[in-house]
Amino acid sequence: MYNMDKLYEAVAAKGHVCVGLDTAPAYLPPAVFKGAVSEADAVLAYNRALIAATADAAACCKVQIAYYEALGLAGLAVYAQTLKAVRERGCLVIADVKRGDIADTARQYARAHFEGDFEADFVTLSPYMGMDSIEPWLSYAETRGKGAFVLMRTSNRGMRDFEYQELKAGGRLYDVVGDRLSELAEARPGKYGYGAFGAVVGADPKSGAEREEAAAIRKRRANLFFLIPGYGAQGGAAGDAALLLRDGNGGVVNASRTILKAWQASLPAGEDGNSLSLDTAAEAARKAVLDMRDALRAAAAGNAG
Repeated sequence: MYNMDKLYEAVAAKGHVCVGLDTAPAYLPPAVFKGAVSEADAVLAYNRALIAATADAAACCKVQIAYYEALGLAGLAVYAQTLKAVRERGCLVIADVKRGDIADTARQYARAHFEGDFEADFVTLSPYMGMDSIEPWLSYAETRGKGAFVLMRTSNRGMRDFEYQELKAGGRLYDVVGDRLSELAEARPGKYGYGAFGAVVGADPKSGAEREEAAAIRKRRANLFFLIPGYGAQGGAAGDAALLLRDGNGGVVNASRTILKAWQASLPAGEDGNSLSLDTAAEAARKAVLDMRDALRAAAAGNAG
């Protein structure tokens, strides 16, 4: 059984939310630092509280390694402990590492992120050095059920610089990436019709032709499970994300700042968070997850109708 099958089941049971633990110290309530010996210690305490508060309502968590690398060796220890904390709660975890190297280097990256201290259930990968940047990771799908989400059509402002380039043979560059990923999925089909590896497809704000494009991507890539960034702070709404779902499943929708900074919306007028407890901040994050889950379910149901 692939981890992608487990993720499908988690979405069916708990909804589409992927909690982004892209935890910068600046996102924490000031009170969290009072009992901490360092920024890294505060980040870990905050992560653990949010994981405990949201694990039963989220399909998975995504941990962006850059936020932990920025804190040095202590930050990498927090990264490892955060991955472990998610998995101990029975929740799947995506290591957002966007690796894209080849050959022996890729094999070492795969070992680093699918085994040992940094073990995750999924990783994110960049395909732009070619399929030999993806292939070294595939053996872990066969032996351990591991999965990956490969950058295809992202949600950032610069996505059109390369991903939208028109090809002489027709279509765009992201179409070629999708074609190759669909071929991988055909070779490694899971229990629910999705391949062991899926794609990153963004839920940036859409209207008119962009909505048609999103629906076409979903229809054409029926065997790819999507990791869908762009919700919330990046401007994407539930209706935008729902265009990329399939029969109420087929994707998880990531939100980071919307959840990590939810405590700010819970503050009374004039308060700055200095007296806000960790439990209260975690409850605000839980409410944000539940609101997002319900909005996505409603949008998915409306899109299906």
